[in-house]
Amino acid sequence: MKYILKIYVLGLLFILHACSDMDLAPLSEGSSETWYSTEEELNMAVNEFYILGYWNQPLENSEQWTDNFTYRNTHRMDILYGTLNGGQWEAYRLWEQSYKLIARANALLERIDDAAAGNVSQNRIDQYKAEAYFARACKYADLICYFGDVVYYDKSPSLDEAFAKSRTAKDEVIPLVYEDFDRAAAHLPESYGPNAVHFTKGAAYAMKARFALYMGDWSVAAEAAKNCIDLGVYDLHPDFGNLFLASTKANTQEKIFSFPRSISNGVVLDQWIVNNELTRNAGGYGSAAPSWDLLAAFLCTDGLPIDESPLFDPHNPFANRDPRCAKTIVEFGTVHVGFEYNTHPEVTQVMNHNTGTMQANQDNRAINQYASYNGLNWKKGINELWTQNGRTVDRDYVIMRYADVLLMYAEAKIELNEIDNSVLDAMNRVRARGYNVNFSETDKYPAITSLDQTALRRTVRLERRVELANEGLRYMDLIRWRLATKALNTKNYGILYPASELIDKVVSKGHWFWAYTPQIDEDGIADFSQMENAGLISVLSQRVWDERQYLWPLPTAELEISPNLITDNNPGY
Repeated sequence: MKYILKIYVLGLLFILHACSDMDLAPLSEGSSETWYSTEEELNMAVNEFYILGYWNQPLENSEQWTDNFTYRNTHRMDILYGTLNGGQWEAYRLWEQSYKLIARANALLERIDDAAAGNVSQNRIDQYKAEAYFARACKYADLICYFGDVVYYDKSPSLDEAFAKSRTAKDEVIPLVYEDFDRAAAHLPESYGPNAVHFTKGAAYAMKARFALYMGDWSVAAEAAKNCIDLGVYDLHPDFGNLFLASTKANTQEKIFSFPRSISNGVVLDQWIVNNELTRNAGGYGSAAPSWDLLAAFLCTDGLPIDESPLFDPHNPFANRDPRCAKTIVEFGTVHVGFEYNTHPEVTQVMNHNTGTMQANQDNRAINQYASYNGLNWKKGINELWTQNGRTVDRDYVIMRYADVLLMYAEAKIELNEIDNSVLDAMNRVRARGYNVNFSETDKYPAITSLDQTALRRTVRLERRVELANEGLRYMDLIRWRLATKALNTKNYGILYPASELIDKVVSKGHWFWAYTPQIDEDGIADFSQMENAGLISVLSQRVWDERQYLWPLPTAELEISPNLITDNNPGY
């Protein structure tokens, strides 16, 4: 286990080699055997836990591994080709970053009692320990969710121990992760003030709930989520639309666990995301887009799916829909980042509201063949700020927010078949906020009233999909619901090209945007085959799911130097 041992050595010696774009705060270099003996040194050590790269790579981009996402006519991720392997960057990066942070947490926990000599109060020592327990719990949770059994360390290994170590069954590690979350919750404060970035009691409860939900431990998940709710310090932001903007940042009670970005500190959103999610008219590529599958998922304002509601018009797919639809995906004919957005092939000019003049419509494939291949672009979290400062964006990286906690609580209680008003209220609070009304105003939004377990299971899964779209949670939801087999063996659709064919076959026949209403099955999966068979849409690509991918392979680089692991890989790799 030379690789993991190396990580631990780096953690112990504090060789601060992290990339500059991962650092939230510059740190001095630790250099003596008496490290961890003063409060200043402990602060410096704990600050290491907040390096952004430990938390957002590769998980922040995981939406692209799902049926919510389209990337032109090809996929960027082997998961969607069914060809995931141990050489994949994502597998290596998740393994590497997780064990680096675990090493740092273990090093602090092993040495922190030396701080007594530095006159550090017990309260401070307990808090520092709690931060280490939280970091360790989160990283083991990630490793278990993606890899299953893990190489488990709760202390720094000797060389001999490192070489002899193999994976520990996840069933043995799960209780240890829960225990770490509990230790963290016991001593973390509820808040550090409006601007401090530190793990909190609420974050410990919420992250424990997420892990328990992923493990199917419904009672543990329900209790942890309820503990977070009962703190009374979180609430839903009143406006779903601006919650995700860079300008909102920490100014909301909804964000429970997030990392700030800062242009002045050089910590910004990955340029791949900015360039590919920004529309062509605004200077982006418009190539990473929401899928038609996601557009079809939003309910109509009567609370019915599009294939059941008389309100749905496939020619005007944004009309009479859950308001979160047009706040997640750019609605046709609206102003977005300073430009009229319209992908209709005959709309060759649009208004540039920044200049007050008409210009060529770069979001139309008749003008620009590389415009969005399915005519859609992301709106969630995107505004004019994305076009400024050289397209550098300092939107927060949000790992946990209150809406997720409410939905986790509801889902866990539904699976336990302990359905009461608290379950309905939790889901209705989230849905009503999307309509910008109070959840008690049930005549102003389609309130959830059913008490049937099967119906509510479908409802909460749908709510998670539309509420949390493009937040990196859909992939693990599909994994834990065992729906990847269905959802990720589907086709990725787009509009016909060239534009002359689209106009001839679709527009001239009155079929724009969709000719027919997609059918939605019991798991919320859309069926576009009627339009495909009629030759009215194009198949951009075929998603392919391999059952072995419910667990990821161990990184090849680790297997090459770890003889005890080479025969202990996950099945199928």
